[in-house]
Amino acid sequence: MIDLQAVNTIPDLMDAAADTYGSRSAVEDENITLSFTELNELRLKAAASLLSMGIERGDRIAVWAPNIYEWIVAASALQTVGAALVPLNTRMKGSEAGYVLRASGAKLLFCIDQFLGCQYPAMLEGEQLPELETMVTFRGQGTESCISWDDFLKKSDDVGPADVQDRQQQLSPDTMSDLLFTSGTTGKPKGVMTCHGQNLRIVEDYSEILGLQEGDRYLIVNPFFHSFGYKAGWMSALMRGCTILPLQVFDVPTILQMVSNEKVTVLPGPPTLYQSILAHPQLDRFDMASLRVAVTGAAAIPVSMIHQMRDELGFDTIITAYGLTEVCGFATICRAGDDPELIANTSGRAMPGIEVCCVDSEGSTVAAGTPGEVVIRGYNLMQGYFENPEATAEAIDANGWLHTGDIGVMDEQGYLKITDRMKDMFITGGFNVYPAEIENLMSNHKAIAQVAVVGVPDERMGEVAMAYIIPVSGESLSKDDVVTWCRQEMANYKVPRHVAIVDSLPTNASGKVLKFELREKAKLYHQQA
Repeated sequence: MIDLQAVNTIPDLMDAAADTYGSRSAVEDENITLSFTELNELRLKAAASLLSMGIERGDRIAVWAPNIYEWIVAASALQTVGAALVPLNTRMKGSEAGYVLRASGAKLLFCIDQFLGCQYPAMLEGEQLPELETMVTFRGQGTESCISWDDFLKKSDDVGPADVQDRQQQLSPDTMSDLLFTSGTTGKPKGVMTCHGQNLRIVEDYSEILGLQEGDRYLIVNPFFHSFGYKAGWMSALMRGCTILPLQVFDVPTILQMVSNEKVTVLPGPPTLYQSILAHPQLDRFDMASLRVAVTGAAAIPVSMIHQMRDELGFDTIITAYGLTEVCGFATICRAGDDPELIANTSGRAMPGIEVCCVDSEGSTVAAGTPGEVVIRGYNLMQGYFENPEATAEAIDANGWLHTGDIGVMDEQGYLKITDRMKDMFITGGFNVYPAEIENLMSNHKAIAQVAVVGVPDERMGEVAMAYIIPVSGESLSKDDVVTWCRQEMANYKVPRHVAIVDSLPTNASGKVLKFELREKAKLYHQQA
């Protein structure tokens, strides 16, 4: 096991993993297998190439690619030379990526050549990127505007190993390690600055609570550009000696095949991942016996699903968690041994060294069981929004509390239940309505696989609930049945007045439902009704 007391930066972690786990398999990416030693050697080679290109401490370097081993090499290499990682969402179009590249002042971009039918370098044609000097393409040929990954690595010949080590030794726990931009589902994305030391500490606690073990086989479905795939993903795996199995696209048959063939032990993901697996008509044809650890969050989870995950998929440890980019991705987490009701209905309690509470509009802590805004304080708090002191001051108050904009209820044991976003709350006939509360209740219906609720305008009531429902495979469900059931299970003002039965819900790459898209669909629904 790595002596984490001696690890101060992410490059230190890579060195320690190579020293500790050596020839063990670190990454298995399709037909490529890298040991911990080989992965570290690639990192140092890529870091030397960056030095040869004049990358300085404090520069920002972007990575725009799906989950592939080169992503890890590039990210850890740029951090080795003191640059900050700027991950780009693979669903972004050219203008969206261009905005983040400009806002971050990225000097270099690593990107996939092609992915899901898109030519990534071509998407940036016409974008004004005055500070971007070079593009390096993964898994493609070099062009006039881009150099290939292989040609990039050859640049390392011009720099000696001592120069790389010297640059790495200049880093400290307080050096900025990454600049992750918020999802931007509303307004322009903001860059969140965090440092090496705080990320290492939070990942150490997270991976310990999770019970990751040397030799675990960790299928990473969550995208590397998100904290879930990056920090809870490959960083945690490297820290504990797990084998990383990256997956580029969320595809249930592929996931089932990989679990069966690759003997996957660790499989985190959004609730939709497990719901889709459990609902797969050919589940019994796959060997799921290796599964041991699951981590989920970000949406309502029926208690029955937790029982199914244990009974039908064989998970020993199932944990829900809550976090934001602004707190290195982590704030609260359940513990192994928590009962299914607690796992399904809460996001756990505060992680070690972190304070979490719910407050009223005046900033005073509310009583246990009373809804309030979730605020967080601790070593995991971001350094601020990049070049945006005004937004930083709005988010973090004078006492050092980050105001999340999430509404939650905390019980007497400190377990937190997220009930909604402040902006998602709507008012029906004078009553505050929290969509997540309705979703939690509706998820108990045996025929509902997934549900998302939004507020829609109503002449008499102001706004009323509209539910978008994905039925359980093989179950019949009518709109009238849903409304009748809801009237029996919840207060009248919460009952959805409108119901749409759908095949899928719009989500971002981390699995969160895009409520603003559903609101737009609701407008069309009412115009046609």
